[in-house]
Amino acid sequence: MTRRLLEYCRTHTPWMLELIETLVAIESPTDDKAAVDRCGLVLAERLGAMGAEVTRVAAATAGDHLVARFGPGPRQVLILGHFDTVWPVGQLARMPLRREDGRLHGPGVLDMKAGIALGMLATKAVLELAPPGDARITMLWTTDEEEGSETSRALIEAEAARSEAVLVLEPALAGGALKTSRKGIGQYEIVARGVAAHAGVDPRRGVNAIREIALQVLALDAIRDIDRGRLVNVGLVSGGSRPNVVPDVARATVDVRASTLADADYLDRTFRGLKAQVPGATLEVSGGFNRPPMERSEGVARLFGIARDVAAEMGVDLAEGGTGGGSDGNFTAALGIPTLDGLGAIGDGAHALREHVELEPLPVRAALIAGVLRRVTADRAWR
Repeated sequence: MTRRLLEYCRTHTPWMLELIETLVAIESPTDDKAAVDRCGLVLAERLGAMGAEVTRVAAATAGDHLVARFGPGPRQVLILGHFDTVWPVGQLARMPLRREDGRLHGPGVLDMKAGIALGMLATKAVLELAPPGDARITMLWTTDEEEGSETSRALIEAEAARSEAVLVLEPALAGGALKTSRKGIGQYEIVARGVAAHAGVDPRRGVNAIREIALQVLALDAIRDIDRGRLVNVGLVSGGSRPNVVPDVARATVDVRASTLADADYLDRTFRGLKAQVPGATLEVSGGFNRPPMERSEGVARLFGIARDVAAEMGVDLAEGGTGGGSDGNFTAALGIPTLDGLGAIGDGAHALREHVELEPLPVRAALIAGVLRRVTADRAWR
């Protein structure tokens, strides 16, 4: 069956490429609701033409999310991704959509409009060649992943809770490897408050807030552990008004990453337990983890094993790896739902002017997704 799925995907590659190019040509930056909804309207029409029952989930501060269901079965496999991009409207003039040297270039093509088309072709192949019986395939395409998924998180978690497995069509790692772990991501702001005073005339009356922030930065550096994936980066520091004034306010913004839920909890407790070190200073700490870590659980490992076997049947040696970046797969994996990420296109330059996908591997990637879908939907005992 895997070979039949691959042949189907090869035959229908022109259909997939036309869809990718159509989606890329409709620019959809996260912060432009009208633009994102224009892209969503076309995507909804294409999904409906495939036979999906499509629901638009309204969002006031983001584009409307799309849920597309194929089949009425009680079991569910979720295909997850987003059609918002980091690029503003007009970027196509600077990054024209073009095929060149075996690559397809354009804003948002890798992250992740090609992934959407791959998932749609894979689903089309399964529906025509190996209908899933009592399992339905549900696609959730969201519109605010690039800015933290604030309006879509509850929807993502609700659909994941109904699912046996989640396939995330974010771009692959280098060489096509899948992502079986991702770091959790958080951000904290530390505000130090002191007492202003004249630096030359009355320095003893002052409490230097910048000094307090400096001591906190040194303390935070001591809890960083790169080898175990516990990352702490003080990325922004500000404070003071004039050189001759003891500063009464200073602040630091800190990016944090953690490979495990235990480390995320440790970091959160550490930040919330920070105490002022300069006599007379006070601290305020806000923020937290936006995305929990995606850990390589037993369920994730079994799902990757299925993908590896499917790839082997096509003559592909499929690898796995982790990444420090987050995706909506972090949310689904944290619920305990087996999640496999990085099933999207192979390419390079996400969020960069060189963004592109490799054309030759696209039908194989679609067949890989289709093969995993077929095995999971056909086997009730796969978990």
